Amino acid sequence: MEYKEFEGNVVGKLVIKVVKIKGKCPVYSVGDRIVLDEGYKLNLKETTNICMHSLASIMPYYNALYNGIAPEKLGLANKEGKACVQCLDPCEITGGGTVIFEIEFLERK
Repeated sequence: MEYKEFEGNVVGKLVIKVVKIKGKCPVYSVGDRIVLDEGYKLNLKETTNICMHSLASIMPYYNALYNGIAPEKLGLANKEGKACVQCLDPCEITGGGTVIFEIEFLERK
C-alpha cells in the first residue's frame, strides 16, 4: 500500500487488524479488527473485538495515520509499508498475550 500525505478532508476509515499474537490473549484472535470511521468514530458493526489495553498503543498514532502521515515517518512501517503497533502486555512476564496490529487507511470510494 502506498501512503501519500494529503491536505483537506479525505473521508475514509482506519482498519486495525490483529496479525499476530505472542502467547495467549484472552480477548483477540488473529484476524479480529477495530474499525474507526472518519479516523475517530468506533464502528461497532465492523469491529469484531476490542480490548481497552490495546487502545494505549493505538491512540498515539491513529490521527496521524488517518491524516496521511506515512508509517515510515512514524517509525511504524513493516516490510509492506503498513503501520504496525503492539499492545502493552509483556506476555513473557504476565503469561498473557502480546498482540501485533496492522493499521491501514482505506479511502471511501
